[in-house]
Amino acid sequence: MKMKQALQTVAYRGIYIVIYSMSLLPIGFLYATASFTFFIVYHFIGYRKAVVFQNIARSFPEKRYGEVHAIAKKFYACFFSYFAEIIKSISAPAKELDQKITFENLVLVEQYINSDRNVIACLGHCGNWEILNFMPYKIRQQIYAIYRPLRSVTMDRLMIKLRSRFGVKLLADHTAVRHILSKNSAPAVYLFLADQSPRTKDENYKFTFLNQQTYFFSGLEKLARKGCTSVIYLHITQLSKGNYKIACIPICSHAELTTEGEITQKYIDLLTENIREEPYGWLWTHKRWKR
Repeated sequence: MKMKQALQTVAYRGIYIVIYSMSLLPIGFLYATASFTFFIVYHFIGYRKAVVFQNIARSFPEKRYGEVHAIAKKFYACFFSYFAEIIKSISAPAKELDQKITFENLVLVEQYINSDRNVIACLGHCGNWEILNFMPYKIRQQIYAIYRPLRSVTMDRLMIKLRSRFGVKLLADHTAVRHILSKNSAPAVYLFLADQSPRTKDENYKFTFLNQQTYFFSGLEKLARKGCTSVIYLHITQLSKGNYKIACIPICSHAELTTEGEITQKYIDLLTENIREEPYGWLWTHKRWKR
């Protein structure tokens, strides 16, 4: 067991050193590498290309093949650029990132926290969602990111290291309920990526999303209502390459006063608006409608 742990530690440190070293390279070089990777993957490997085209075509039935093709191509190009930006952010000075990432209406979060309420900040896989790791630099409140631990201890440890640079604390999904409902923890912000396909189907949480019948997680809304939290949506927009705006949009101030399905429907409406604004920015490689 000790030998296994030692090997995992060596692997973790080795991978981190490589990634950190890469982050010291100029962003122009990283973007060029991303463009080359995009060319190989899109034109030769075709990673999940059929899934991407099918997802876009079904989500936007009004668009012609040429428009679907253009969205798919731009999606792949942006997708690999995000990796370049994530790598660069590992060592980039906070002041440099502050010039590239703009938060709008953060005062809303502070108002909810000051009223002694937890805030659930839900979002989708839109744009470079990893930039939210920078959020603690902008507000003094504690921020937790709900995540599903990886099977690989080495990769899980690496992910926690990379995402916690500015103070985000990662909270395993199976511990989130107990943590949020605990009376011992101070009010905080909890980040939820809520647009993935749930493992189980709940007929009460089946909605029309991008012109398709879609199941959504019921846990987010149930937790918000039971925990008497406030809920906001984080709308991510790519202003230009490497520059983003995150707008805090209210969904509800008192989740316990909403009806079942109300929070989820508002989330879907805002997510749909976010995707339609920048259709190339959503994670189309995900098999969202596999069930």
